[in-house]
Amino acid sequence: MPETVRLLFARPWIFLKGCVRVSDLPADDIVEIAFAGRSNVGKSSLINALVGQSALARTSNTPGRTQELNLFAPEAGGIRLVDMPGYGFAKAPKPAVEKWNKLIHQFLRGRPNLRRVYVLVDARHGPKPNDATVMNELDKAAVSYQVVLTKADKLSEKDLGGVLEATARFIVKRPAAHPEIILTSSEKGLGIDTLRQEVARLREGL
Repeated sequence: MPETVRLLFARPWIFLKGCVRVSDLPADDIVEIAFAGRSNVGKSSLINALVGQSALARTSNTPGRTQELNLFAPEAGGIRLVDMPGYGFAKAPKPAVEKWNKLIHQFLRGRPNLRRVYVLVDARHGPKPNDATVMNELDKAAVSYQVVLTKADKLSEKDLGGVLEATARFIVKRPAAHPEIILTSSEKGLGIDTLRQEVARLREGL
């Protein structure tokens, strides 16, 4: 497995396309892994850290910038990463929010090749009601998901322990939730190797 992980992330990754409709998506014949989370939770930064490229996924301090499903893949193919539109940004125009929510809903329920969704949660705040809404959707659709706490370097060890416990309680009875919570920091590299190993396993069907 270590060599599989190394090869998967040693090769360049490329941006495939942005999809504003589910009908724009490519064929569902390749494993897909999606990243979901509130606006400004750090999805793009985490994807960049994961693939070891600083500017593959666009990052922005402006919440709600990702307004489509952005697809990325290694040049050799075999897997796709999906950066989903951020949710929970109250200042976005209502029609835009409704459009994003519809896109997310259709994507989560219509991709048989979607192996897992990583639900990113800001470690400084813990799970919010909008996160629960997405998890409810994933539970109903029986899509496996795993919580990733981002920006873990911003908390003390004691505070981080408290957030971990609270998040574990939050997901313990959720049927589609993976029990393990991954701590990450895109800035410090924390948890990136763990996430790479998980992605490689999912690609291999393990």
